[in-house]
Amino acid sequence: MKRREFLSRSAVLGTAIPLGVTAPAILTSCSNHTRTTSKHYTPEELGMFSFVATAPDGRPLKAALVGCGDRGTGAAFNFLGAGPDLEIVAMADILQDRMDRSRQLLAERDNPVADDKCFIGFDAYQKVMEMSEIDVVLLCTPNHFRPEHFRAAVDAGKHVFMEKCCAVDPVGIRSVIATSRLASSRGLTVITGNQRRHRRDYWEAYVEVKNGIIGEIVSANCHWNQGAFWDLRQRPEWSDMEYQIRNWFNVKWLGGDHILDQGVHNIDIVTWFMGETPIQAVGYGGRARRRSGDIYDFFSVDFTYNNNKRMLHTARQIDGCDGNISEQVLGTKGTALLNDRGEIKIVDLEGKLLWEYDHDAKPVRNPYAQEHIHLVESIRLNKRINQAEDLAISNQVAIMGREAAYTGRAITWDEIMGSSLRYGPTEYAMGPISREYFQEGIVPIPGVDSTSPVR
Repeated sequence: MKRREFLSRSAVLGTAIPLGVTAPAILTSCSNHTRTTSKHYTPEELGMFSFVATAPDGRPLKAALVGCGDRGTGAAFNFLGAGPDLEIVAMADILQDRMDRSRQLLAERDNPVADDKCFIGFDAYQKVMEMSEIDVVLLCTPNHFRPEHFRAAVDAGKHVFMEKCCAVDPVGIRSVIATSRLASSRGLTVITGNQRRHRRDYWEAYVEVKNGIIGEIVSANCHWNQGAFWDLRQRPEWSDMEYQIRNWFNVKWLGGDHILDQGVHNIDIVTWFMGETPIQAVGYGGRARRRSGDIYDFFSVDFTYNNNKRMLHTARQIDGCDGNISEQVLGTKGTALLNDRGEIKIVDLEGKLLWEYDHDAKPVRNPYAQEHIHLVESIRLNKRINQAEDLAISNQVAIMGREAAYTGRAITWDEIMGSSLRYGPTEYAMGPISREYFQEGIVPIPGVDSTSPVR
């Protein structure tokens, strides 16, 4: 769909939310604990994890890995290290060499996977879901495929770990929200890769903020600014589809752009701490030095909330520029200063320290490992956790910001939630792919139809 169609059709749809989802229900996943000045919340009341060093013993759990690239293989190792009696017994991918490399690494970890349980192809995930012995699936493919794979896993009654992002467009987001609610109705655990929510230092800062240490939240800013990321150039032996899948991070319909794949981490923290979604986004971005694909390499988006609260998000992937990966949440009494370098503190309006996380007394474990400990712990203790809708909401905020930058227009929450915008093909096969979905180096131009062939 062209972006001008998205805008016109969104205006017609208005606040309608398809799939039987109502707007108030969507917001509850981010606002279960509306802050009051009279109540003091305990960590348990706010849903804080146990942060144990290893998951408890229990019945053996068998998992399937769907998506065998670097992140998927890392997730498999994290799962295996989460506790006793855990095993990867099946694998699915589109690319044989990715499967072979991941399988070799698992075998070196004393976790060989049998030939007849390794599946290749766009339908490989379906074969995994049909295996009755599978308890858990790890969904780690390029982001475009997540909604379909998530629904298949829940339909098959599997517990799920799924990496962020969970979708690249509003159609995918609504699918994830609907599937999340189905998972809850079936008592399934869903742990997601928004890994800051699996850090004890972030959690303890959240508890302090919810208990009023900074007063009422009035604004926030968050950033994921780093150097250039990985990319690939097409080889003669690769079809168009194979090239795009191998270079998925730089391809919009597969990865969603880096404001989703990386910036969503910071956006998720602000969404979590603020407990609400923005009502409008205005932004800009562009492509200065990226070498492949069809996405931007910088964004700056101004989000407006009710009562004129604001959030500024910036994202950049350009070498030689200032780096900044952090979040700041500003209140009437002080500011929460957050980052993943181990500097988690809260200061008053004059900059005096009010609270600081003690990393010496309570070291923070690798959150990529911790999230799998929480996954296994939730299943074995029958304490179901479902993070899918929280991730979907934060993901949608990032999509809203991306589309504001792409179009140069102010995009409202009602527009993005009601939009029928969808990126990518609906049928998948190795070979040529329509230029409707991807043209190397051609990116959206704000104020101009995004299909305009202007480089």
